[in-house]
Amino acid sequence: QVQLVESGGGLVQPGGSLRLSCAASGRFFVIASMGWYRQAPGKERELIARITSGCSTNYADSVKGRFTISRDNAKNTVYLQMNSLKPEDTAVYYCKADCIATLTSSSFVSWGQGTQVTVSS
Repeated sequence: QVQLVESGGGLVQPGGSLRLSCAASGRFFVIASMGWYRQAPGKERELIARITSGCSTNYADSVKGRFTISRDNAKNTVYLQMNSLKPEDTAVYYCKADCIATLTSSSFVSWGQGTQVTVSS
């Protein structure tokens, strides 16, 4: 079992910045990739950024050029730097980890509890 704890959400004005963090804890696992998703009211959860163990990244078109995903493998932590925030970025942001259990080599997915990001003047 891997637990993901997110932090860094909050209220910010349009054009502002926030940095989200997601720390993974547990035993006997490795993380293959990590991603950030978001879900706005009345909408489906969408993938906005993903980073592999080798630090290859991909982004949704809606955040490309404004958001940056990074990870610290030693700390099992992934970050999402969000710049030039817009009201349409308002959502609950979730962290997801694609993991492999080292004892069984089985793969599994863990989700964080979500953190609210509100962009408003």
